[in-house]
Amino acid sequence: MKNNRRDFFRISGLAGLGLAGSSLLKAITPASEYNRNIKSGMTGANTLKTHVQKFNMSGYSAPRLDIVRIGFIGVGARGMSAVERMCKIEGIEIKAVCDKRAEAANRAKKISNESGHEPDVYSGSEDIWKKVCERNDIDLIYTATPWSLHTPIAVYSMEHDKHIATEVPAASTIDECWQLVETSERTKKHCMMLENCCYDFFELLILNMVRQGYFGEIVHCDCSYIHDLNDEVLWSKNRHVDLWQLKEISKRNGNLYPTHGFGPVCQVMDINRGDKLDYMVSLSSIDFMLANKARQLALNDDFYKPFVVNTYNGNMNTSIIKTHKGRSIMLQYDTTSPRPYTRIQMVSGTKASSLKYPLPGRISKGHEWVSDEEFKALEEKYTPPIIKEIGEMAKQVGGHGGMDFIMDWRLIDCLRNGLPLDQDVYDAALWSSITPLSEWSVANRSTAVDIPDFTCGSYKTNSPVNISMPKSSGTTR
Repeated sequence: MKNNRRDFFRISGLAGLGLAGSSLLKAITPASEYNRNIKSGMTGANTLKTHVQKFNMSGYSAPRLDIVRIGFIGVGARGMSAVERMCKIEGIEIKAVCDKRAEAANRAKKISNESGHEPDVYSGSEDIWKKVCERNDIDLIYTATPWSLHTPIAVYSMEHDKHIATEVPAASTIDECWQLVETSERTKKHCMMLENCCYDFFELLILNMVRQGYFGEIVHCDCSYIHDLNDEVLWSKNRHVDLWQLKEISKRNGNLYPTHGFGPVCQVMDINRGDKLDYMVSLSSIDFMLANKARQLALNDDFYKPFVVNTYNGNMNTSIIKTHKGRSIMLQYDTTSPRPYTRIQMVSGTKASSLKYPLPGRISKGHEWVSDEEFKALEEKYTPPIIKEIGEMAKQVGGHGGMDFIMDWRLIDCLRNGLPLDQDVYDAALWSSITPLSEWSVANRSTAVDIPDFTCGSYKTNSPVNISMPKSSGTTR
């Protein structure tokens, strides 16, 4: 039994927990054993160990940079938008743009040139990105590649003396989560997952109100990523020719994209900074739509024939999480059902509650929502300084209503002022870990699974996130 379990972890690295089949998982990884391994710091690949924190990256202030020199890796849809936004921020130099597709890299160079930047272009091969990381005139790697490259690029960047900002999720396996933590601590390089929803206007308002005690003690939060992506992404040949996101759904059964709803909730609850996640259970529906859709499309278009399978994994996932201090979180995921977009963003405290979706966001101190007049007064009192300073510009620049620009602006301003980042490597690892952990729970009849403490106990003394306005460094144009 012990040898079988070791072989399983060697093969899977805890990455494709849904791939092996629930019967195999239940046979070789009972919940109690898995939970013991998680507590021991299991990273997969037949490795059981206890991680000892080498350096606490929470609250760490790296040496300030007068100019932040950036290399972009992956300049497709998301990456190209990032290049465009960064061109609106002072105090940066775009030194390199990289994409395996030459047309994308050259377009990013053209956009950069129009703002006075002269980046070198890297393209043409799968691993050309390593050349960008190896340069000695870059401070920050900004990557927006497919998921499988996020951790390899992040680790390679930090190993080559670069801070890393990576699109979500930062990691796909528990092993990769620990790789990020260990590398960041050893190199003392920032590893930030670009969770833009932490910088949305309503989320920042609620976070500031929580910090100032308006909600009292936080009891429970609901969050989600419910987004009908069928025609836009999952089956669109124009936008994603290889349909890599559909391939992810075909292989994995769990909460595959948790961070948009989950990140802001974790900040509200001071997760990794006063509290930690304890354990979770996860449940998925069966597939009611994707396999049928593939068969229908393949009848008239041979392109879709490789995607015709007996069944895909579940359309809807619900995960329930308990924190060490006794709070609870409901986290949902569904990108296939014809439902209105929602991240829910419900915060429930002992004194007040809030709910963002359906729009507009609302606040309550009892059975009814506060009036429009009361809400405007609360906005005036609690809107954080960063929104008052750059909120209107962010709306003009764009990027999901402006939150993308606020995220980038804040990242650069912190690096230029030598300030701690709002999201550190422990957040990147923890928020990303929900996916593989949910896969294990789903495959084991929704058995509870312990969640690793990537801070190794330092959550007890880490300071809460306070996204406000640092001393101006002139980083807006």
